[in-house]
Amino acid sequence: MSLDTELEQLTHDHVFLGEAHEANALRTLWVVLLTAGMMVVEIAAGALFNSMALLADGFHMATHAGALGVAALAYSYARRHAKSGRYSFGTGKVGDLAGFASALVLGMVALGIAVESLQRLFDPRPVAFAEATVIAIVGLMVNLASAALLGGHHHHDHGHHDHHDHHDHHDHGHGHGHGHGHHDNNLRSAYVHVLADALTSVLAIAALLGGRYLGWNWLDPVMGLVGAAVISVWSWSLMRDTAGVLLDRHEAGLEREIRELVEGPGDAHITDLHVWRVGPGAHAAIVAARGASAADIRTRLAPVHEIAHLTVEQH
Repeated sequence: MSLDTELEQLTHDHVFLGEAHEANALRTLWVVLLTAGMMVVEIAAGALFNSMALLADGFHMATHAGALGVAALAYSYARRHAKSGRYSFGTGKVGDLAGFASALVLGMVALGIAVESLQRLFDPRPVAFAEATVIAIVGLMVNLASAALLGGHHHHDHGHHDHHDHHDHHDHGHGHGHGHGHHDNNLRSAYVHVLADALTSVLAIAALLGGRYLGWNWLDPVMGLVGAAVISVWSWSLMRDTAGVLLDRHEAGLEREIRELVEGPGDAHITDLHVWRVGPGAHAAIVAARGASAADIRTRLAPVHEIAHLTVEQH
């Protein structure tokens, strides 16, 4: 084998964006346009009907439109810089960074809704129930359409599977496989924002109907507090998961599977193991072991499709 052929086999990129990257980016862009359009309608209707409820929901939707815009930009940035040498493991985690930022925005939105709801609970304001209900129903329809765009599918991310084996710093090998996963936190953050909007629309409709037909004006701020609590839970869940990815939280299940496959035959012992996520459904792993050869370890780990980038160190 010539030196050029060896170098060609060892040369690889670190693109871990997932097969559904482009489709998810397009879906997110459509949702941004729908959300921005509904935002304009709600703010205009709120000013026209002198409805503070509609104005508040319109500006609330504006924050979601901004967060969804960040998600769309993240897809674009990750694609443009996927092969940039500035990122050691590619841009697969840009979506998680955008998801974390969106979770923070969602938490602030929940806090704002809670504060305003408390104010309205102790200082009720007149509401144009009929007009506000119509706009809230239209808003719910837009939210449901957006949710269908983002969540009405099952996506699979497939990526290149690179194995790099270092035997006494000289023995290198390269293998190929495929990884699959279902965890695009950027898409998930956009979906959670849409669900939050849908929830607030449903609660607003219930409160507006209760106020109009039963005279329960207190129901509007109470529903606002309920919505703020639910959105806070969603925000915390998304923040926790994306922060774990950004901080390279270990994957306990995947580590256990790697140890079982490598050490199972009884001729090898793992002395050091690191597993972390580098993109949607794609993980990198560094396996340091004694006993079995690097080639044997590579063969044993070939069925673990979640590993998109593997480094084996033999001691």
